[in-house]
Amino acid sequence: MRTREPEAVRHRGPLTALSSAGGPVIRAHHVQTVGQSVTTPRLDQRPAKAWHRGALRLWLSTIALLIVAMILVGGATRLTDSGLSITEWQPIMGVVPPLSDTAWQKAFAAYQQIPEYLHLKQGMSLDEFKTIYWWEWVHRFLGRCIGLVFLVPFVVFWIAGAIPKPLMPRLLGLFALGGLQGVVGWYMVKSGLVDRFDVSQYRLAAHLGLAVAILGYTLWLLFGLGREGRGSASSGLRAAVWLAAAVLALVFLQILTGALVAGLDAGLGFNTWPLINGAFVPEGLGGLAPWYMNLFENRLAVQFDHRMLGYAVVLATLAQAVWFAAARGPSALLASAFAVACFALLQATLGVWTLLLAVPISLGLAHQAGAVLLFGAALYHLWLTLAPELPARAPQTSASA
Repeated sequence: MRTREPEAVRHRGPLTALSSAGGPVIRAHHVQTVGQSVTTPRLDQRPAKAWHRGALRLWLSTIALLIVAMILVGGATRLTDSGLSITEWQPIMGVVPPLSDTAWQKAFAAYQQIPEYLHLKQGMSLDEFKTIYWWEWVHRFLGRCIGLVFLVPFVVFWIAGAIPKPLMPRLLGLFALGGLQGVVGWYMVKSGLVDRFDVSQYRLAAHLGLAVAILGYTLWLLFGLGREGRGSASSGLRAAVWLAAAVLALVFLQILTGALVAGLDAGLGFNTWPLINGAFVPEGLGGLAPWYMNLFENRLAVQFDHRMLGYAVVLATLAQAVWFAAARGPSALLASAFAVACFALLQATLGVWTLLLAVPISLGLAHQAGAVLLFGAALYHLWLTLAPELPARAPQTSASA
């Protein structure tokens, strides 16, 4: 004979209870009342055909993959010093590359006027210029492709009535962010055309950070497509939400410091690990004044900060996984937390390997891809913590009489 749960436990809410040992047990109800089913908002407030939802999911997935490709090509553009090879911004006409010897000579002549060529690339041949030109052209072409891949299906879906009403402003916001990214990209390039030999590391970080944010927003829309809307997390998972959000923020910050490392070419020096210049905390971290400029201008300090944040990301993801295991959390969240920790360890390993070999292009791109993968995993884990219903990992306790 089973004893009934005390009334206070059965009606306490959807998530936490204390186990008989006194520890937290994260649980989730599978029963939704009629009132909840009526008041819970849905992403699609109107009936939608199955093919509508599948087509939207395929469309957003394609956009996300194209954004990842653009991030990686942008990384290759940076590693090959190709970002300043096109000195004009022509959103429409720029889609056509030089098609004649005269056009190539004109593009090369424009490049020969900027400081990068005058101080660093004197004597470059036309064939060498074509190599760096194509990297930058492909990067910009991908940006135009993303805009086209977004706009054409969007119009088709809109005419067909396939876009759920709550999704419409979010998609328009995504399109606006894509346009802003194009402006930020040109703003970055402009910084290297007059007084500098390279682009500003600040603008590079803004360009990469916005690209990752757009990817995250696209993935978030994709995760929630066709799912029930979620309000605020219940009290039982509130700690999990904050922990997941903190891990995601830490990963994003690490990506931004990686952009600073790339912008300053800080990965080309201090290629030892775990020590830097023979010490874990080397001398020279505060060589610039005022002190905060070291965070952004001092190559040694920027690389040191990137290393320390890498350690922090690994420790935070491991702590998150251990916390869920100790709390006997829902199996989906537990698996997600351990996946994030594994990706963080893989990314740290790639980072050390890349550093020791002084950033070869292949490893540099692998490291950047690892950062994107880790960010996506951390974002998905955060989304899961906000899910309205999750299967409990451990069965509810019961007693026999």
